Amino acid sequence: MNKHKNQRLALGLDSSTQSLSAIVIDVDTAEKCFEHAIDYRADDRTNCFGIKEDYILPPSEEGEAEQPPLMFLASLNAMFADMHEAGVALENIVAINTSGQQHGHVYLNRNAAIIFSNLQRVESSRLDLNTLLAGVFSYSTAPIWMTANTVAQTNHVREAVGGKAEMIERSGSDAPLRFTGAVIRRVAEQSSRAYAETEKIQLISSFIPAVLCANPFVSIDTGNGCGMSLMNYRNKIWDAELVAATADGLPGGSEALLGKLPELTAPDSVVGNIATYFVERYGFSQECSIIAGSGDNPQAKVPVAGDLLSLGTSFVNMVSTDGNTLDPEGFANAMYDGIGRPFMFGCRTNGAMVWDAVRNQYGLAKEEYEPAESALQDVSPGQFMTFWQPKMESFPVSGAFDFVRLAESETPNLAKDYTGIIETSLAAVYVYSEVFTKPSQDPLYVTGGATGSPQIMRRVAGIWNRPVVSVQKGGAALGAAVAGVKAYCDHTDEQFDVEAFSAAILKRGELIQPNPIDIEAYHGDKSYLQQFREMYEKIMRENPL
Repeated sequence: MNKHKNQRLALGLDSSTQSLSAIVIDVDTAEKCFEHAIDYRADDRTNCFGIKEDYILPPSEEGEAEQPPLMFLASLNAMFADMHEAGVALENIVAINTSGQQHGHVYLNRNAAIIFSNLQRVESSRLDLNTLLAGVFSYSTAPIWMTANTVAQTNHVREAVGGKAEMIERSGSDAPLRFTGAVIRRVAEQSSRAYAETEKIQLISSFIPAVLCANPFVSIDTGNGCGMSLMNYRNKIWDAELVAATADGLPGGSEALLGKLPELTAPDSVVGNIATYFVERYGFSQECSIIAGSGDNPQAKVPVAGDLLSLGTSFVNMVSTDGNTLDPEGFANAMYDGIGRPFMFGCRTNGAMVWDAVRNQYGLAKEEYEPAESALQDVSPGQFMTFWQPKMESFPVSGAFDFVRLAESETPNLAKDYTGIIETSLAAVYVYSEVFTKPSQDPLYVTGGATGSPQIMRRVAGIWNRPVVSVQKGGAALGAAVAGVKAYCDHTDEQFDVEAFSAAILKRGELIQPNPIDIEAYHGDKSYLQQFREMYEKIMRENPL
């Protein structure tokens, strides 16, 4: 990239399950200057820590999912080395903001402050981070979002606070297995010595900023704090009842657990300046601001202020709210994005991968879309229902089941099955989001490969009964970079319009209005959506978890 002395750059980092990604954007022009990813399995600098094909360490029991935190440190060294070699003007980076896989966390021991202080010594720059910080962990691994062995712990916490409704009212979510609080409880039960030796527990999204500014006690942000089942959603404080329920019977009880939790802060707050280590080793400016950071879902939401529907392998529905709206069923989770705006997050596991599988059954290759698009064009919306859940579903919670057609007597073909599976998949997201979605004629932003299909976008507009706009895929690293620019400008008292900046860096498509005929088919008397819900819930009853 071209270096300009007065150029101001912001770096967004996304520490995900499979990689560390980086995006650099120009603060003044909203241009993307650099993009790079380090795949943990494919890179020799990060594939030496014992992870297997699924990117986790070999589990000691079913449902365990952990990664080596030394791998996160090695990936930072690798990323900054690659950026330096690529000619990125690291000295012009004025802010670094982080996205981290939600719920994942690390346990830091009582020597953390002493060990981290080495990052402020000039001579430390000769060593790799995983050598400098190797002795900082009281629990050697980092449990991540794939954790599913915490049924007993989540049930205990839920019951201890008074049940599902109270759990949702306090935390914004119904104690999912992967949420950090339940995992901490399990770690403490299984490894009481490690828990006792832990001084601070950091989320992956706060651990990276902690390393960058050499402060093991850096605050956890309120956006990713939502994914812990420990924070009061509305008040943005550690909730005494949630902490007590999580710590019940553990060494030191509530007081000990609360002491291990950092303070809470806004995701777009500045938590310090970059450590001497990075200034000496890579040439960063010592004035570079480190931002609190947030989880990958909160950061991905940043460039889109309105409702965002992502049609990927899984479907993700992010609905902007007033901060008081919750999902009483507990299918969706209440969060704040990387600049503090409230939203609901629902993830449907059986997403576009099921669409691909249906096309494949009719002999179409994964990227062969034209015959399928023609088939959609030949069928009016709201005609067919095809149900299929190859995997257990979380939105709504339900078991896997094989192909079900509403009209079994009809001869199946591509048009019927493909139309049917698309419309029931979209209907599931819409129907189970209604409870936390207010009717609106503001655009629904849609991202993912399906935005290239006019017929799918037509159906999205009809089912949601609102205009839709395709939006270029951004991702968590870009969201972190945009939030980083806002945080930097706020910190320096500089005017900044996050909406205009986001629109410039993340391209939008043309507005697509819903077709009145489609609206009638989906929402009219004896509507498709009503029939869908009746049929879907019948299938779920017949296929329990």
